[in-house]
Amino acid sequence: MEILFTFIPKEEQQQRLETEFPQVDFHFLYKDKTRLPSADIIVTYGEDLTAEDIAAAEKVQWIMVASAGIEKLPHQAIEERGITVSNVKGIHKIPMAESVLAHLLSLKRSLPTIYENQRSQEWNRKIRSSELHGSTALILGPGAIGSEIGRLLQAFGVRTIGCNRSGKQALHMDEMVSFEHILEKLPEADYVLSILPSTDETKQLLTTAHFKAMKNTAIFMNFGRGDLVSDAVLLEALESEEIACAVLDVFEQEPLPTDHPYWTMDNVVVSPHVSSHSGKYVERALDIFIPNLKKWLADQTIPANLVNMEKGY
Repeated sequence: MEILFTFIPKEEQQQRLETEFPQVDFHFLYKDKTRLPSADIIVTYGEDLTAEDIAAAEKVQWIMVASAGIEKLPHQAIEERGITVSNVKGIHKIPMAESVLAHLLSLKRSLPTIYENQRSQEWNRKIRSSELHGSTALILGPGAIGSEIGRLLQAFGVRTIGCNRSGKQALHMDEMVSFEHILEKLPEADYVLSILPSTDETKQLLTTAHFKAMKNTAIFMNFGRGDLVSDAVLLEALESEEIACAVLDVFEQEPLPTDHPYWTMDNVVVSPHVSSHSGKYVERALDIFIPNLKKWLADQTIPANLVNMEKGY
């Protein structure tokens, strides 16, 4: 049994794997795909495999994606081979929920202004701060991450409305609505937060009509995928002050071009797709991978967090 990691875990993490599975040959290689033809399992972040790589990986039976998103994988090549794909859904919920809350608290409590005044050595007590308490958040995608965001927001006295394709109840949501009824709830939301993956159903889900339905004091936050809304639509909403501001961790084009208007807009926060970063990331990914691998080696049990390549999640 040979397992290829297309990224390099820390030395102690490599040792953990090698100690747990002495019968397995692990190869930890960064951007070096020479072991593809002999690999039985590939562990990847999901952004570095092409259709040609899948063809070269003649023996591979399982691809473990150390990420929640799989949109950059060569779906057709994988489906044609019938390769099992799993991810680490839920691994991001703690760091991403903390990132969302940090940005919200920063804006509501005027921290950017306070920091700027400090740099300017300006003692100015005329700071316009407000509270989360008593406000309403509309969360698009109340899965593992969205539900954790809802839990934290509820602790601050925020009413939470979840929105998914079915409208079925999700954890830590005071109310639920389906995608087709988003427009009805947008006028109630002080914060519109998206944690949605990239699927055929979610691409360009938000249109000009949705932003026109939002409060002009609303904060729009996208921590899911950049193709939820086009730049043209969002820029128009920001420039015409249909919403107060946007906090963006994901973008239509990444890296964000240096000449993009977002960089210099006072009502946009640019976060370079880092909301899920944490020193515990790979450790948590291994906590999911190791039990799955034990079962796979025993009797090829299908791993938890199985991905439906046709649906895209």
